[in-house]
Amino acid sequence: MAATATKKAAPAKVNLQPLGDRVVARREEIETTTSGGLFLPDSAKGKPTRGVVISVGEGKLNKNGTRTPLQVKPGDRILFTSYGPDEIKIGDTELLLMREDDILAVID
Repeated sequence: MAATATKKAAPAKVNLQPLGDRVVARREEIETTTSGGLFLPDSAKGKPTRGVVISVGEGKLNKNGTRTPLQVKPGDRILFTSYGPDEIKIGDTELLLMREDDILAVID
């Protein structure tokens, strides 16, 4: 009996526009091996605090009614606080919704 290969479906594009100073990001995959080649069990893995920005809001609304644009843009790799983002799931896609203040740095 011949084995058949199954194709993994490509993730559907998610159209999610955050409001104000909110950012939508996708968490980066966690490393499963150490630099020495050891495999990490699931219990030893924490949730990664790195991700890629998917979309950004219009910016923070100031007291005078103008908006301050966000410092990050779609495609930026970011480092964020572990307690800051809200995890949301749309279909099979897991995304993070956070305020710009929860972003600690942009990674080059």
